[in-house]
Amino acid sequence: MAKRMKEKAAKISEMRDKRPQATAKYLRISPPKVRIVLDLIRGQDYFTALGILKSTPKAASELIIKVLESAGANAENNLNMSKSDLYVAECFANDGQTLKRYWYRSHGSADMLRKRTSHITIILDEKKDDVVVTKPKEKKAENKEVKAETKAEKPKKVEETKSEKAQTQEGGK
Repeated sequence: MAKRMKEKAAKISEMRDKRPQATAKYLRISPPKVRIVLDLIRGQDYFTALGILKSTPKAASELIIKVLESAGANAENNLNMSKSDLYVAECFANDGQTLKRYWYRSHGSADMLRKRTSHITIILDEKKDDVVVTKPKEKKAENKEVKAETKAEKPKKVEETKSEKAQTQEGGK
C-alpha cells in the first residue's frame, strides 16, 4: 500500500507543475459560503466562469473572481497558455484559521463567536479533444427522465398492492 501512495504522490507532483493554479489564503468569509459559488463554476470554460461569477450576487464571487483571474494570468505568463483554451479543472475552499472572539451576555456569562476564514484554490487546465467537460445541466436532464420513469411505475405498484390486500382479506374471512 505504501508503494501505491508513493506512486500517487509522485504523479500529483508531476502534474502540479503543468497546470496553472492560484490560491488566496486567510480570506474573511466562511468556507461553506464560498463552496456554494465554486460549485457553479466547476468544469466551466474560463470566460464562462468569469461571466457566471460577475452575475452572481454573492459576497464570495468577488473574491473568487480575483483568484480566477490570477490563475489565468499565471497560465499566460508562466506557462504560455491561452485563456481561451482553459477551463476550471478543480476548485475548492478549505478551512483557514478561526478567530475566536467573545460576546458578553447578561449575568456574567459570555458566548463564543467564531470568525471563520478560508483558503480558496482554483486549478485550471487546457481543453483537449479527448477531455469532455461535464456540465451540471446535462445531469439534471437525466434525473428528470429517471423520475418520469419511476412515476409511471408507481401506479402499477399501487394497483398490485390493492389487489393483494383484497385477496388476503378474502382468504382471512
